[in-house]
Amino acid sequence: MQNWWSLKLREVKANKHSYILLAPYMVLFAVFTILPVIISIVLSFTYFNMLEFPKFIGWQNYTRLFLEDDVFLIAVKNTILFAVITGPISYIACFVFAWIINELSPKVRAVMTLVFYAPSISGNVFFIWLMIFSGDRYGIANGLLLKLGFILEPLQWLKTEAYILPIIILVQLWLSLGTGFLAFIAGLQTVDSTLYEAGAVDGIKNRWQELWYITLPSMRPQLMFGAVIQLTTAFAVADVSIALAGFPSVNYAAETIVTHLIDFGTTRFEMGYASAIATVLFMIMVGSNLIVQKLLRKVGE
Repeated sequence: MQNWWSLKLREVKANKHSYILLAPYMVLFAVFTILPVIISIVLSFTYFNMLEFPKFIGWQNYTRLFLEDDVFLIAVKNTILFAVITGPISYIACFVFAWIINELSPKVRAVMTLVFYAPSISGNVFFIWLMIFSGDRYGIANGLLLKLGFILEPLQWLKTEAYILPIIILVQLWLSLGTGFLAFIAGLQTVDSTLYEAGAVDGIKNRWQELWYITLPSMRPQLMFGAVIQLTTAFAVADVSIALAGFPSVNYAAETIVTHLIDFGTTRFEMGYASAIATVLFMIMVGSNLIVQKLLRKVGE
């Protein structure tokens, strides 16, 4: 152990300039990311109402969470459903669109990148879906279906439990071409073109083999970054759910772990319980990211 520490110390001394340059970021990361996570985990074992000093209660928050809170179980189900559907689909869509756009000329590529990326940076632009799924006959979806004769009276899209979750998933997919999409475009730009020539000599015969054996292995960092972004976005659905379905939604049909966290953290001020919810979400995200990392290591094999 002493030899290990001495080896690490020598490495730090040898690369001291790099560590000095990294120091400001590491300090900020530790203060605003690592420390809050640790504090949240500690608070999850307490009763804390923002007025009194936290009182240690052990595992009571977690017991209440999994054995007494039926709404939380609905939120977990909805969140996992969101992640399983929107995570992989949005991830694949980001890469496919980036791959197609990368083949275009630079000017067309810039325009198409802006077109696909715009919804994710346009703030509350998803409110346009409120017009589409409005519950009166002036809503675009209702108006079209009434005109075509498929329905006789307007449907309450965002007030009917069966429709709420599919609509939110659709909107979330529409918003999903964000940072991961840009990372894939950047990664495709960095692939060395000479690798394709070498691959052709080694027996690669078509574009799919080029993609699997050359393109994807060459952009593993971007693939990993995109996976983390898309997974985090999929697990952190809240704004779209609240804006479209209300807070709370009908029979909690659009309840997610994050909206449940918002309920207890910013409405009821049960910060210990909210911290337990946040800790569970954190563990789910970490576990999912570890699984994705393991899968991405197999790319190109």
